[in-house]
Amino acid sequence: MKKLVYLVMAVMFITACQPTEKRYTQQSPEIDIVKKHIENYNAKTYDVSFYADTAKIFFNTSKNPILKKDLIAYHKANDINYSSRGFTGEDPEFEMVVTDEGHTWVNCWLDWKCVMKENGKEIEFPVHLTYRFIDGKIVREVGLWNSTPIVLSLQEIEAAKAAKQNTEGEPSS
Repeated sequence: MKKLVYLVMAVMFITACQPTEKRYTQQSPEIDIVKKHIENYNAKTYDVSFYADTAKIFFNTSKNPILKKDLIAYHKANDINYSSRGFTGEDPEFEMVVTDEGHTWVNCWLDWKCVMKENGKEIEFPVHLTYRFIDGKIVREVGLWNSTPIVLSLQEIEAAKAAKQNTEGEPSS
C-alpha cells in the first residue's frame, strides 16, 4: 500500500512539473514579424510578404476588409495627405496570446503622429493593432484608432481652399 501511495505521488509530481503551453508572451517570432512590419510602414517600404494570400485587413471597421493586393494602394492614397507620418516609437507595447481555440494573435499599442501636408498641422493619437497568425503569416489584421482629428483637418483644408476660390473669383469693387 505504501508503494502505491508513493507511486501515485510520483505520477502527480511528474505530471505537475510538465511544461505547459505558453499562452502569453512578449517575445516571439510573430512579434518580431509585427515589429518589422511596423518598421517597414514607417520607412514607406510596404512589404506584403508578411501576409497570407487570403489575408483580410480591417482598419476602423468590421466590414469590407482590405485585401492583401490592395494594401499598398490604401497606404499610398493616405500618404498623399502627410508631409510626414509614422509610429513614434514612444512606449510601444507588444504581446502574443494563444486563445482557448488555439489561435495565435499579436497585439500592439502604439502612438502614431503625422504632419498634414497642406497646413502643417501636427496630429498624434494612440493606435491598437492586432494580427492573427497561421503558419507564420498574417491572416487577419485589425487596426483601431480615432481618425477624427485627421478628418477635421482635411475638412479645414478643403474649406480654406473653397474660401480662397470664392475670394479669387469675386469681382473687385
